[in-house]
Amino acid sequence: MKKIHLIGIALIAAAIMVLMSMSNDMGTYATFEDATITGKKVKIAGQLSKDKEMVYNPQEDANYFSFFIRDSEEIEKKVVLLAAKPQDFELSEQLVLTGKMQGDVFMASDMLMKCPSKYKDEEIYIKSKEGVL
Repeated sequence: MKKIHLIGIALIAAAIMVLMSMSNDMGTYATFEDATITGKKVKIAGQLSKDKEMVYNPQEDANYFSFFIRDSEEIEKKVVLLAAKPQDFELSEQLVLTGKMQGDVFMASDMLMKCPSKYKDEEIYIKSKEGVL
């Protein structure tokens, strides 16, 4: 076999290994109940409970931020994010958290925020002109 063939086979094998390792992260969103039952790392999508307490004190611990979210089954739990509080956090429409349950608290290692679209007002205006609304 030529060296180029061996390199090609090695690259294909590496690509397959990367895809297989990433397949564990391509699941659907879980709920707090699922996270409690499995005890494994999951992704939870939910809405911020703006009426509940948010704790972030960067002078004390810049990598500790706690808040409450409500999942798709309307179950509300406390979340501890081991990172700094993101800018415009309160404006987010939806949060996607990666982590696992520890007791009654969801320990998040990563968070994605879905923020309101800056084009939303324009979309409403266009639909009202078309008579859709």
